[in-house]
Amino acid sequence: MPHGKTIELFFVTGAADGLVTAELSNWNAQAIRIPREDVYHSTREDIVSVLDGVGVYFLVCKGENRARDSVYVGESESLRERLRQHLRDHDAGRENFYWNFAVAFVGGRLDKALIRYLENKLVGALKSCDKCLCLTQNTFQNPRLKPAQIAAMDEFLENIETLMSALGLSFMIPIPSGTDDTVYYWCKSGCASAMGFRSPDGFTVVKDSRVSDHVAPRFDQTARAYSRLRKELEEDGTIRAGVFTKNHEFSAPSAASSVVLGHNSSGNKEWKQENGITLGQATALSTTTPQEQ
Repeated sequence: MPHGKTIELFFVTGAADGLVTAELSNWNAQAIRIPREDVYHSTREDIVSVLDGVGVYFLVCKGENRARDSVYVGESESLRERLRQHLRDHDAGRENFYWNFAVAFVGGRLDKALIRYLENKLVGALKSCDKCLCLTQNTFQNPRLKPAQIAAMDEFLENIETLMSALGLSFMIPIPSGTDDTVYYWCKSGCASAMGFRSPDGFTVVKDSRVSDHVAPRFDQTARAYSRLRKELEEDGTIRAGVFTKNHEFSAPSAASSVVLGHNSSGNKEWKQENGITLGQATALSTTTPQEQ
């Protein structure tokens, strides 16, 4: 059965969006979240010495031109130099994505074969979870590892997922699936007919849900992010021929209903149970005390 974990987060500058280190108890590796501007300018010897080590890293891109985050996964035997190389490549026009911060995982007696294994597994996990656009194109597929090394690296991967969540990054968590206890909601209008449920990071629309066959004329102006998200989901195959090909978790119920209906909408009003109770009403009931009822 799962056991509790102790995580130590150190906000180096006092800000949650600044330089942060994260460590798990009884684990000889750590995570470092480092903003783009600090890759060159951080002078803390403890951070610099750790980043000079071997490890894997994520480059997180929160670009304005996409509704979802983009993430690049890489590995290096000198993480600080590799991150600096990314900056030089972007400045020289050799890298066309702009990342806002990096999250590096260092330690655990890693070597080249081990970080290649981790990189390949992490890219596969990102693509499987489908919560972001994975920018990594190629990885080393078959590093030669002993069974004991594979077991150790699989545990390393689990710890990466734990620390990523602790840092507020959920793109390593699989898209939720419904259970026997799940309360489902429907969003219907015209040919649109979608089913979904509340989930930890927002609202999940389930596979085979159908979206509207048109969008409102001013969808781009009234709900630009939702309009862009619908286009992205159509481009990447999540929505094909007007139908969801797999479960997809949205950041909020209104994002889900707006994509389904093709116009700006309130998810609390549009998502309804079979008995007609709206998501907003159900939420209000769930937060009402027995005395208030």
